[in-house]
Amino acid sequence: MKKILLVDDEESIHLLYRDELEEIGYEVHSALSGDEALSTLDIIKPDLVILDINMPGTNGIDTLRSIKEKHPTMPVILSTAYHEYKQNLASWASDEYIVKSSDMTELLAAVNKHLA
Repeated sequence: MKKILLVDDEESIHLLYRDELEEIGYEVHSALSGDEALSTLDIIKPDLVILDINMPGTNGIDTLRSIKEKHPTMPVILSTAYHEYKQNLASWASDEYIVKSSDMTELLAAVNKHLA
């Protein structure tokens, strides 16, 4: 079973994403901050990371940079409520950029693309 690390400080996002991803067969692990994600990355050994940008402590862009430095081939999907970060060159290091929505179609397609 493929493992996903979901990094977001919003509990509602964890519940929504976890339910949808587990329903289609993925094992989902959660982190509430970039710092927590980085400290558990090597323990969990996920196949993919879904990462929020705006979080307390280490933000998603800095977390993305740290993940890619240590695991350059690990797919990372940025999932954010803000369209404007797509213009930020630092976000281009991600493999996908998804704007959060209750419609999971785009996110599920991106996950399946990278884990198929």
